[in-house]
Amino acid sequence: MIRVYGLRKNLDPIIAKLSDVIYGCMVDALSFPSDKRAHRFIPMDPEDFFYPDGRTDAYTVIEISLMEGRSAEARKKLIHLLFDRIEENLGIVPHDVEITLFETPAGNWGFRGMTGDEAALDYHIDV
Repeated sequence: MIRVYGLRKNLDPIIAKLSDVIYGCMVDALSFPSDKRAHRFIPMDPEDFFYPDGRTDAYTVIEISLMEGRSAEARKKLIHLLFDRIEENLGIVPHDVEITLFETPAGNWGFRGMTGDEAALDYHIDV
């Protein structure tokens, strides 16, 4: 599950393209299958979205929930790909992007009527 926060006026026009960029990074860095996109975009009004000094109104927060098991190298590759491709494809500089990965044990995930450690996934987590 991926959640993306940003100012409504900046996020709304780029949602589809940003989703494509994020998912491409997930596929390339974590070997995600091409049909597992689960993105939630949360466009916010200025009075609801505070961000650090020195950032522009393009400031974007990306939170990615993952099952535990990816190597530190794979997680870092994902973060670096996101910074690079978001800047390249959307013109948002890395200084205006904040990324957080949240890892959770597979048994704490619930989908398709079972827990993540019960599911026969069609992709590997240990990348």
